[in-house]
Amino acid sequence: MPPSRARLVAVALDAREPEALAWFWCAALGSSVVRRWDDAHGTAYVEVALADEAVLLFQHVADRKAGKNRMHLDLAAPGDQQAEVDRLVGLGATVLDEAPDHPWVVLADPEGNEFCVLPAR
Repeated sequence: MPPSRARLVAVALDAREPEALAWFWCAALGSSVVRRWDDAHGTAYVEVALADEAVLLFQHVADRKAGKNRMHLDLAAPGDQQAEVDRLVGLGATVLDEAPDHPWVVLADPEGNEFCVLPAR
């Protein structure tokens, strides 16, 4: 009998340098690359392990990111939020917005993809 609902298997992100961006997210999430492959058109992919068998999938594209992301990742700090923001900046992220009226800090990964760091949960 087929499952009664879809399940998330990957979150795909376009990247000019999939290996470098995968390295950033592996370091950010304490994860690892699980697979590299090319599709039938020669597009390179790098998969980074997430919980519950899902992966972040970095796919090569030739063009640079333009405009704001329509979807982004939210990360919960493991403890002190500012310490986590500082750690991610040390890995290559950039702080975009530290608005005091929000409980999160908006950052961008090395290719400009926005993500948020929330307080510990």
